[in-house]
Amino acid sequence: MSQLFQAGDTLQQCQRRSPLDALETRMLIEHVTGYTRVQLITKAEQALNAEQAQQLSSLVQARQVGQPIAYLLGEREFFGLNFKVSPAVLIPRPDTELLVELALEMSPRPAHILDLGTGSGAIAVTLAAQEAQFTVTAADISPAALAIAQDNAKRLAANNPVRFFQSDWFRSIPAQQFDTIVSNPPYIVKDDEHLQQGDLRFEPIDALTDHSDGLSAYRSIIQGTPHYLRHGGCLLMEHGYHQAEQVQALLQQAGFQAVRSWQDLAGIWRVTGGVWHGN
Repeated sequence: MSQLFQAGDTLQQCQRRSPLDALETRMLIEHVTGYTRVQLITKAEQALNAEQAQQLSSLVQARQVGQPIAYLLGEREFFGLNFKVSPAVLIPRPDTELLVELALEMSPRPAHILDLGTGSGAIAVTLAAQEAQFTVTAADISPAALAIAQDNAKRLAANNPVRFFQSDWFRSIPAQQFDTIVSNPPYIVKDDEHLQQGDLRFEPIDALTDHSDGLSAYRSIIQGTPHYLRHGGCLLMEHGYHQAEQVQALLQQAGFQAVRSWQDLAGIWRVTGGVWHGN
């Protein structure tokens, strides 16, 4: 594939000739040049050097074949914070901000909070950054994901350090009691057609699907939660648009009380949770 841009091309020429939409083109040029949006306007006649032209061409071509813009930029905004991301972690999505808002609202002060399957650390790090009275622990089975989450925690929540464990759900987490447990586990059913569409094609498959009926992660989390959640503590879990009733049933069968679901801004039942009072 030929190089789209050449040394000497001006920023204005690059924006005009790019096959991408204007917003994505601007974001990639900003990434390559280090310029702000205002500088792209005031320096419109600034020319790219050879390295910048090659980098911009590669990024635009990668985006043309569908690679997520977040992976190309290496970051994604979540809850007002810029999180480092890579193909080792899911791209944080606005839908998940509801889970953070509920944890902030429903957790006592002070509180010990556990985030299972933390990925980039978006949930755990945001909670630690938002509330100094939270002591946050996060776990993920992937060493590559944990490395990214730890980096995000150091940058974004340096004043309230997050503890990290490499763990398959609760398996390697030391015995202790949490006030709130949160999770955005893999919930897409195996072989679902959406796994071959859009950004999902490039995201880590094990963070998207449980390779089963989409509910096995919830069963594991719900089964382990009573050993780690204090009396009166809350378990909150994000799920797919059609899974609220199923997750509610699993919680109720396990003895959770005050089980309910919450809608995201699109009106989709996105988070389900319950309170643990013991058997």
